[in-house]
Amino acid sequence: MLPLALLYGLGVSVRNFCYRIGIFKSVTFDLPVISVGNLTIGGAGKTPHLEYLLRWLDQFIDVATLSRGYGRKTMGFRPVSVIDTAIEVGDEPLQFKRKFPHIPVSVGENRALSVPELVRRSPGVQAILLDDAFQHLAVKPGLNILLTEFDRPFTRDWLLPAGRLREWRSSYHRADLIIVSKCPPELPSGAREKLLAEIKPMPWQSVFFSQYKYGVPYEMLRTEIRQPLLPGMDVLLVSAIAGTDYLLDFLKEKVRSVQSVEFADHHLFNDLDLIEIKRRFSGLPRISSIILTTEKDAMRLELHQDFFEKNNLPVFVLPIEVGFHGEDEARFRAEVQQWLLDFRA
Repeated sequence: MLPLALLYGLGVSVRNFCYRIGIFKSVTFDLPVISVGNLTIGGAGKTPHLEYLLRWLDQFIDVATLSRGYGRKTMGFRPVSVIDTAIEVGDEPLQFKRKFPHIPVSVGENRALSVPELVRRSPGVQAILLDDAFQHLAVKPGLNILLTEFDRPFTRDWLLPAGRLREWRSSYHRADLIIVSKCPPELPSGAREKLLAEIKPMPWQSVFFSQYKYGVPYEMLRTEIRQPLLPGMDVLLVSAIAGTDYLLDFLKEKVRSVQSVEFADHHLFNDLDLIEIKRRFSGLPRISSIILTTEKDAMRLELHQDFFEKNNLPVFVLPIEVGFHGEDEARFRAEVQQWLLDFRA
């Protein structure tokens, strides 16, 4: 795959060079625009980190979010409604809207055109969060947040298709803030210093370390029903996300056994998939077993709720939030707040 990766990298370099010298134009906006993205094709945790920002910023400013709407069957700009489906708007935007129904959530593949349209429809918006826009150079965000995984940082990866990188490693220079995501609950001695030396942040870049905090699973079809993970429980994990290692490690410490049925990221489940899920679940001890999925996957699985109800399959959703290590949350919030204040000055 190395020759193909080099050809791919050449194309990326030419594209980025055209933006740098002005052949391709980047637009800026007169309101705060924050991008949350990564260098890899997925798995760094941008969705829960963007939710963290929405939950926090919503406390003191009117914030909105704009996504491409990956995997949707519609085109153009579209505001997201809580009654939409993943086919219409994409799984992640629908997840944002379901969690934050009062926040304007929109999708649009052309962000340079979609940002003005979002503001036109929601004139009170004071800041916009761009979902997965690190490579979308047509819009120049005021604040660029880059995510990279603790166990698989971009410094150890390679370009597609030999690796998972969308761009050369050196593209991290465009970031203002770097978050090392999916860290263990307790950072090993010297891990922070080792990764900082490996990443080599530029003078203008700050680096933070975050982890996932999983909540109590809730039933997909009746969200008021909660089911704690118990030591005697058997779990069938159904997922279509970029990486499950971190999640599987968590589950193995909580339940008796975990079996995993994995699909490609953003996979739209079909009838054959449902039959396979049912078959795999039937092999577990029924009295102590549940089907567990992620919040993002639940947006696509709910399209088949009739199947799960008809077959009496207990599908539970594992909620997730982001937490920071040590003083990193205070530092991170202080830097974002200061940037917002400077922007308005």
